[in-house]
Parts: sequence; C-alpha cells; structure tokens
Amino acid sequence: MKVLSFFSAILLSSAAFAQQDYPVQPVPFTSVKLADKFWSPRIETNRTVTIPASFERCVSTGRVKNFEMAAAKSGKFCTTYPFDDTDIYKTIEGGSYSLAEHPDKKLDAYMDSLITIVGKAQEPDGYLYTARTIDPLHPHSWSGTERWVNEANMSHELYNSGHMFEAAAAHYMATGKRNFLNIALKNADLLVATFGPGKRGVAPGHEIVEMGLVRLYRITGKTDYLNLAKFFIDQRGKKAYNKKSKNVWENGTYFQDDKPVVDQDEAEGHAVRAMYLYAGMADVAALTGDKQYLAAIDKIWDNMVSQKMYVQGSIGAVGDGERFGGNYELPNATAYNETCAAIGNVFWNQRMFLLHGDAKYIDVLEKTLYNGLISGVGLDGKSFFYTNAMQITNGFTHADAEPARSGWFTCSCCPTNLVRLIPAIPGYVYAQKGNDVYVNLFISGTANLKVNGKALNIVQQNNYPWDGGLAFTINPSSAMDMNLKIRIPGWAREETIPSNLYSYQQPAINKVEIKLNGKPVEYIMKDGYAVITKKWKAGDKIDISLPMEVRRVIANVKVTDDIGKIALQRGPIMYCAEWADNGGKTSNFIIPSTTTFKPEHNAGLLNGVTVLKGDVKQVNIDANGENVNTVNKQITAIPYYSWANRGKGEMMIWFPSQVKNISLMAQ
Repeated sequence: MKVLSFFSAILLSSAAFAQQDYPVQPVPFTSVKLADKFWSPRIETNRTVTIPASFERCVSTGRVKNFEMAAAKSGKFCTTYPFDDTDIYKTIEGGSYSLAEHPDKKLDAYMDSLITIVGKAQEPDGYLYTARTIDPLHPHSWSGTERWVNEANMSHELYNSGHMFEAAAAHYMATGKRNFLNIALKNADLLVATFGPGKRGVAPGHEIVEMGLVRLYRITGKTDYLNLAKFFIDQRGKKAYNKKSKNVWENGTYFQDDKPVVDQDEAEGHAVRAMYLYAGMADVAALTGDKQYLAAIDKIWDNMVSQKMYVQGSIGAVGDGERFGGNYELPNATAYNETCAAIGNVFWNQRMFLLHGDAKYIDVLEKTLYNGLISGVGLDGKSFFYTNAMQITNGFTHADAEPARSGWFTCSCCPTNLVRLIPAIPGYVYAQKGNDVYVNLFISGTANLKVNGKALNIVQQNNYPWDGGLAFTINPSSAMDMNLKIRIPGWAREETIPSNLYSYQQPAINKVEIKLNGKPVEYIMKDGYAVITKKWKAGDKIDISLPMEVRRVIANVKVTDDIGKIALQRGPIMYCAEWADNGGKTSNFIIPSTTTFKPEHNAGLLNGVTVLKGDVKQVNIDANGENVNTVNKQITAIPYYSWANRGKGEMMIWFPSQVKNISLMAQ
C-alpha cells in the first residue's frame, strides 16, 4: 500500500502552497516506529478491538443505515442526533491512520465500501447531511426547515463537514486514493459557493469545519478553503445576544460567540467546541500570520491553564452545557470532564507548541494524554467514559459522574474520537525547526528524519512512564551540527502545571541528571528544553535521569473544593484510590503529612502499573452507628487512567491531610 511520505497525523505539510506555516514542524507519525510497553499495546488494541467495534456499532445503531436511506431518499432518520454521521467519519479517520502503519487489505476494502455508501448519500451539488437528505420535508428537529438556517445553533451541518474533511484527508494521505477526498472536496466547494463575503455568513454552532478546511487547503493548495476557515472564525461575535444575561445560551458564551474571537481572553462555553475553535485559530494564525489571533489564543490558554483545568488534565467542569465554569470553578463531586474535550486539548496544545516552541504546551499535552484522556477508554479497548469523574462515593454520586464504563453511548462522539487519536500518538513524539530537533514525548522506538537534507536516526529507550531513566542514541548519516532539544518535563522542574493553579507541597529531593557518552554534559535550559549543541556522530548517546519521586500536589486556595487536600503524582501520572484495592471504600481516608509512599510495579495488575502504597488513617463508624474513630490503614493508589476496569465502586483523587470538621448524616 502506498503511503505518501509527507503524511502526518496532526498536520499535513503544505510547504509547496503556503507562504508561511508553523515555525516548528512535527515529525510525521509514519516516520516514528514505537516499540514500548505502554503505547504500543494501546495502539494495537485500538487497531484490533476499538476500530472493528466502532465500525460494528455504526452498523448496529443505524448510523450506516442513515446513509443508505439518504441515498434512497426514503425512510426515517433512525438515530438520535444529526451529528451521528461523524461517527463513521471519525472511525474511517482512525482506520486510515492505522492502515498507514499496519497494512490490512480487509480493513482497506471495508472502508472503501463505507465510502461508497457515503458517496451515494451525497446530493448532486455536494450537500451531505443525512438528517435532512433522507426526508427533506421532515428533517431532524435540530436541523431547521432549510439548509443552514439553524447552523449557528444546533444543526451541526458544518460540524459534519469538518469531520468528513478530516477523515477524507487522512484516508487520502494514507492510501493515495481519491474516493473519499473527492466527496469531501465536492462538499467543500459547496461551502465556498454558499458562505463568504457577499454570501451567507454564519458562526458555526459546533466548530471543527475550520480545522477540516485547513486540512483540505494543505492537500490542494486551494486558498478558498483557507479563506473560508478564517471567514467562519471571524463571524463569531456578530450575532445579537442578550449580553447581560447570565444564561450561557442567551449571551452566546456557550458557542464562543459572545464577542469577536480577537477580543476573547477566557476559555468559555462548551469545552469541545472551544478546543476546536482555538485549534482552528492556531492553524489559521500559522498560515496567515494573523497576530491578533495569536494574541487571543495566548490569553485564552493562560486563562485555561491557570484557572480552569483539573489536576489530571481534564477540562469542562460543568455538566450543564458540557462547558467551562467560571475561574477556579473546579468542583470534584460534579466534575464533567468530557473525553472529547481532553482530545481537543491535545490537538490545541500541539498547535500552540508548533507556534511557540515552548515545552509548557507539551507539559499540558502530556498531563492530559497520560491521565484525563486515556481514562476515557477501558483497558479492553471497547468500553468508554463520556465523562471523567474526579470522585465516586457510595454516599453521593452526582448524575453527571459516571461510576462505570459503557460499551457505547447514544451520543458516541468520545469513543470514535479516541479511535482517531490513539494511532496518531507517534506523531507527537518529535518535531524540528532547521537545526533544532525537539524530543517531546518519551516513548521507546526509532525515528527517521532529515536535518538540512541529511538523514538522522534517533533510537529512544526507556520504561516511561514508570521509570525516569531515558536513553537516546543519535545516528546521523554523517557528522551533523544539530541542537538536540530534550524536554525536561514540568513535573521534573517543580511545575505540576505551567501556572500556580497546582503546586507541589514540598520540593523534590533529587535533580535531573544528563550525560553524553557516559559523562556529564554541558547544556542550557531554554523554554523547558535541555539544549545540547554539538557536531553529532553516529552512536552518540544521551542518558537522562528524571527523578520519579512521589509528590504531594496541592491546589490554589481559590479552588475551594481542594482546600486542605492533597493529590498524588509520580512522574507524569496522577493517582487515585479505587474501591477494589482498599476494602471497598476510599472516601474515608486521611493522608497525614508523615505518610511515605512506596511505589511498587505490578505487572499483573491493570495491564501492568506502578501502584503507590502508604500508611494512612481511615475514618470508621462502628456497627451501631454511634461511634466514629480512626484506624491505621494501608492505602493503595493506582494510576487515574486505569480506574473503573474492575467493576463499579468508590474512587477518590483528592484526600484530606487533616480533618477540621465532620458533618454527620443519618441514613
């Protein structure tokens, strides 16, 4: 199978077309071969379990049937939401990434059969939206009586197009086939003919068409697509809302539509929509040089990271609207934390890094990736969380807090979003800019790239995230001048997050150590990277020791839910206590300041994890319900991402370090 050499999971190179682009470029994921024990099995599970299960569920739930009925112009839309079309698109996108790395004739043929069905559902002018095409006189209730009239609200017509563009671009770049790409281009040309200056104007209700149009621009060089992406972004803030209303729908903040994007300075509204908007703004800023966009997303990023992110990297605290709350509004019992929002956060932070070359964006990406994102998929590859809880207690479980995983959902945007994210992980490991080669993620494997036209091979060996020992063997084709920039994670530089939202209670005992060919090496720290500049020769080896201490994390006092509490972190991994390891209950632990935690790796637990064990206090009530006392107890903490793989029960991330008051509740 032909795989185009410039294929990248995150961005597609457009050097031939664009006058400017991201200053830093990712190394395409097809140039990075993983050979580790953490990500490689997950990518393989995604290939062998998640992708087939997603395709099967698209059939069994009627998503494929919707396209068949649209082609026949007969029947009744048989699923719940007008954006259900996108679950097929996203699964094709994930399948394409998988196909690029692991040729599979059966998968290739099956995706072609689905693409044929999709193509038959497309109307002659390029319109593709089954919720209307099946029965134009009786469309979905969210769709509006005519095309586009409800797009600014809930029709999701442009949202569907955006995901189709993303999937068609991935399929074309993976296979070289134009069958899906031609469908997408026909739809995109309809959008160009319909929207723009002097035509129809709308701020897309659910963003992603902007990112999708940029993808098509990168493939075709057709500036109409880039211009339309910018046009859609610039339409925000033009609709008349009741600006004084505190209702996020009435004042437009739910849609990020309350003011022009260049005037926005807070992460607001529906968290997934927001992430896709900010990622689209980054794309357009990179390709057009729009400094106002750049200034706006810089401010928004600062606001999110300093006031609106949970300790394990999740965002979107409020279930009512799946949205960001106010500054420091980060409740635990009612946390929402949609998995799609975590995925969007990874997309956006990768782009922010490519704009600025600063490790702080990869620090946030890593925090999200290893914690609040992969928590969204079970270890079996076919069970999922839509939301990601911060605590589950038997005494009180909020309606939005999912205590157990599900096979799929009526709204299954999260499972299919994971399908397309997981196989793209290798594309986040390395990046480059001229003589600068960035090492962003620590995953064993090999990478092949070129620096100023000269071949370079990098071999990475480690047991991350369980061990802080990192080894890199540098193999240029001949002696090469290069600046090797290895990210020193924020967690190893006394930053649990690049803001004062969370911090470590005590400084680390050990320091980072870096050696070149067995000897300490001189380097400078710049933007979170250890920069080693030299003429590299084949076989040069860098060894880094990152101190994997168990750290106590505390929150800013403005996060009222976490006052007097601590969370546990080791390396990039945030920990929780789950019922299965702690006698069925986790909500009654107190972790004194004297507790020392011992890490123990258990290869047979949860597909292999390092757990933390320590002696703590447990609050108990006697059998008569008349006496309360504390007893010594050993607590076992597991990685947050791995919870809820052994049934339903209590889970906690934040623990009191002392008790100052007790509220009594009779059953």
